[in-house]
Amino acid sequence: MEASLCTLQSSKPPSSKTLSLSSFTKPLFITKTSFPTPYKTRHLPSIRAAISRTKKEETVENVKKQLENCYLIAGIKYKGLTVKQFQDLRRALPESVNLVVAKNTLVGKAIEGTPWEALKPCMKGMNAWLFVHTEEIPGALKPYRNFQREKKLEDNDFTGAVFEGKFYGPDDFKALETMPTRAEIYAKLLGSLQSPASALVSTLQAPARDLVMVLKAYVQKLEESGGQ
Repeated sequence: MEASLCTLQSSKPPSSKTLSLSSFTKPLFITKTSFPTPYKTRHLPSIRAAISRTKKEETVENVKKQLENCYLIAGIKYKGLTVKQFQDLRRALPESVNLVVAKNTLVGKAIEGTPWEALKPCMKGMNAWLFVHTEEIPGALKPYRNFQREKKLEDNDFTGAVFEGKFYGPDDFKALETMPTRAEIYAKLLGSLQSPASALVSTLQAPARDLVMVLKAYVQKLEESGGQ
């Protein structure tokens, strides 16, 4: 009898329910996959958007800075130009002319509420922008014309320009590129002052823009000579 009891007791495995994790209806530990998505991953789009917005604001401010003491802004169709061509073009331009590549929308935002808003008709496609900080307009535009001919960039023409609040389309650039230089205006003024009155009247009947430039040159000459 004792042997049977011993066999019975040894044949029945001891109960381990109290030690088994499977006996619990809920896990004791939260698994790794139950943690929320890391915050840095969730905020990456916001960071990118902030960086993009900052760059756009910097571009607008740069364009506004270029507007200071600016006499003319001209758009150039730059689609297809290589990085090297841009570098060569920048080297070819005089110090008084700055080349800026910026989206039409950002340039439009920078010139909003200014006389430069007249530039909006040419804000189509991909434009680079020439900011001319000199009164010598023909001399400022000539380097790009030479570059255009040298590189055979017939398709990369001027898309438009604004000078003294007036918009000039691509077909109107001849008027800008053939404007008299300051020296030519000064010579014309001196010739008019030394010639009969009819010649002076002819000069005074010239377009207002030319007359203003003539008078400015004359005043400058008087200041340099001490008013004599």
